[in-house]
Amino acid sequence: MLGQPDPDLAVRLLEGDVGGDDLVTTAARLRDEAHGRTITYSRKVFVPVTTLCRDTCTYCTFVKPPGAGGEYLTPDDVLAIVRAGDELDCTEALLTLGDRPEDKWPQARAFLERHEVSSTIEYVASISELIRSETGLFPHANPGVMTASDLRLLRPTNLSMGLMLENVSDRLTEPGMPHEGCPDKVPAVRIETIREAGRQRIPFTTGILVGIGETPSEVVDSLFALRGLAAEHGHIQEFIIQNFRAKANTRMRNSPEPEIPYFVRVVALARWILGAEANIQVPPNLTTDFSVYLDAGINDWGGVSPLTIDWVNPEAPWPHLDQLRGVTETG
Repeated sequence: MLGQPDPDLAVRLLEGDVGGDDLVTTAARLRDEAHGRTITYSRKVFVPVTTLCRDTCTYCTFVKPPGAGGEYLTPDDVLAIVRAGDELDCTEALLTLGDRPEDKWPQARAFLERHEVSSTIEYVASISELIRSETGLFPHANPGVMTASDLRLLRPTNLSMGLMLENVSDRLTEPGMPHEGCPDKVPAVRIETIREAGRQRIPFTTGILVGIGETPSEVVDSLFALRGLAAEHGHIQEFIIQNFRAKANTRMRNSPEPEIPYFVRVVALARWILGAEANIQVPPNLTTDFSVYLDAGINDWGGVSPLTIDWVNPEAPWPHLDQLRGVTETG
């Protein structure tokens, strides 16, 4: 069994030099201490508010330019999705979108003007109010980097919000790296959004993305950064540990995905570093045998939809809810 989290030991554990069995055993024990053997999930609909964005991440297929699928959903489009989810007893409307597309695309500015709002964030606020007033679902906005005023605008209509840290390393923004030329992927900017959400006492979801060119040390640094952010304000309701999936028609299409044994160690490290009480999830649609994460200390599968696809990972269908229950109960 492992003692208190230590950065140097964490790197050695992740590299497989020492104690892999101790790591997984410790992670499972910590999970059981705080959460027992109950694994939760959120029954959701995925609402791609806009696929326009001002960033150009090298692994992303969600974002598209105007004329090639880049567009906004209208309020009627959004309501059609959310009402269908309401009929299927969904409780969460996950609002996902690109960062500030109006800063780059005149088509985005024209859409917002037609809908009498001045920014995409303001449009998300109006959509969130519509969802709250017309359906039984709770909006959860993932609109990218947010300022203090953005967070204040969204807070009245969003039960919670989210922004992945992805990684704390500035190296990933350098030329030739996955976040080159992406102003919203600068770690300090994302950290400030997460921290400001805490100042405003907004329940928040964040996490890391594993396999985009980071080193084991950078994974560990990122987990300790999240630990520190959670300790500051106690507002982080969940940590997502997500594995990179290579996608066709992206610059990272030939990049290797993280091997499962390595990623299991990352998940177990997250439990050890973030603590017994933390809610930790791995998306179940990104690994064929997702049961391996049960022994690594997760206590949640995150949002799973009986209706909509995962628009960020469209090649990876959600497991059927009966399958998810069966795998979890036998895991």
